[in-house]
Amino acid sequence: MDIIRAIEAEQLRDDLPSFNVGDTVQVHYRIIEGSRERVQAFEGTVIKIQGKSSRKTFTVRRISYGIGVERTFLMNTPRIAKLVVVRRGKVRRSKLYYLRDRQGKAAKVKEKNNY
Repeated sequence: MDIIRAIEAEQLRDDLPSFNVGDTVQVHYRIIEGSRERVQAFEGTVIKIQGKSSRKTFTVRRISYGIGVERTFLMNTPRIAKLVVVRRGKVRRSKLYYLRDRQGKAAKVKEKNNY
């Protein structure tokens, strides 16, 4: 088991900022199309974080043309070029599945006061 833990420890990323559920993040994700590579930004609210160490994932939800779009990213993948925390959210739950049923202003998350 120590060999597996050592391999997983090598794969962990420490250059990503700390963020939590409820935060609005902008994920710059590398997309490979044929022989070309480009970076696409996906901005939305983090509705869930799950897993541990190298298997950690987070799900980001945004509204695109009136339709809710959710995308799950691996935390330690090299395909994430950059992750920017746009605003910090004030929530009391670890999973924000209730945002799926809400639209417009009701789907907003309050901003955390940094006093």
